[in-house]
Amino acid sequence: MAETTVGSDGWVGILIAGIIFTGLAWAITKLCSMYPHQLFVEFAGSLVTKPVAIIITILLSLKGILISGFVLRTISEIAKEYLFDRTPIEVIALTFILVVIYAISGSRVGLFRLNMMFFPIIVFIIFLVGIFSINWFDTINYLPVFKTDLKGYVLATKSSAFAFTGLFMLLFYTTLVRTPKKAPKSASIGMSMVPVFYIIIYLMCIGVFGFTGTSNLNYPIIELAKEIEIPGGFFERFDSIFFVIWIMAIFNTVTMAFDASIYALESVFKVKKKLLIYILAPIVFLIGMLPQDVLSLQKFGDFVSMYGVFITGSVTIVLLLISYFKKRRKAKQR
Repeated sequence: MAETTVGSDGWVGILIAGIIFTGLAWAITKLCSMYPHQLFVEFAGSLVTKPVAIIITILLSLKGILISGFVLRTISEIAKEYLFDRTPIEVIALTFILVVIYAISGSRVGLFRLNMMFFPIIVFIIFLVGIFSINWFDTINYLPVFKTDLKGYVLATKSSAFAFTGLFMLLFYTTLVRTPKKAPKSASIGMSMVPVFYIIIYLMCIGVFGFTGTSNLNYPIIELAKEIEIPGGFFERFDSIFFVIWIMAIFNTVTMAFDASIYALESVFKVKKKLLIYILAPIVFLIGMLPQDVLSLQKFGDFVSMYGVFITGSVTIVLLLISYFKKRRKAKQR
């Protein structure tokens, strides 16, 4: 985002993406709440026929597999660069995915509780990074304001889209909600938190490094954590604490994306969960190892992002419209 915008204007792209995807989160859960406690493939089959619903489910599950592969490779690249410089990327990735396999082989409720347990810790560490980096803030780095052209804002919005593409999970997990009518409101509130945190992180990096410095760093937030010194010398390397917490967030991302894909495919193929895990885990690993370098990894990330936006958005809108017209026709017939 810093590459395509001027000053601190990148936050506008995050805000626009946040508004769009918050609306999409509401639409997804609204669609699912119309068919309470029904699996996606079941109510989609009643709208667009069973074979089409199966194809859509498989395409959506592919999104989770692609996210898992991309994030697996990304965390391996970062861990190698900052922590395990003499360990092969393949070994780091294999170790990580084995822990993911262990997590998703257990209770699905356990994953949800793990998210709730990690969430306040992750939020705390974000604000801690912001507080201890205040000394390096320079308000001049935020200037000029609103000097980016329309193309820059569009590209910034596109760049921030990956942060929101996990929305496809709602199409499958909403069936587990006890009170589906409350799901649209809850999903909207939850999704609206994401742009807030990302804007805070973005403005922290711009305030310290400037938009030029930020655009030339592969992982600005990690570089920011490395610079932090806690008064009194209580922790000499704050970045080590940051890494632990940040990896917790990455772990949640992979486990939820992978588990959502497993859950979707379970409803289609009617096979045991563990069998699907053992079949798909090597595929996720191989997908993560496909990019040859960081540049090709970034291009792969762009593809995963755009694929997710297209498949999730188009499926939700089409099914919502079909559902609306079908219910309207039934109401007229009565």
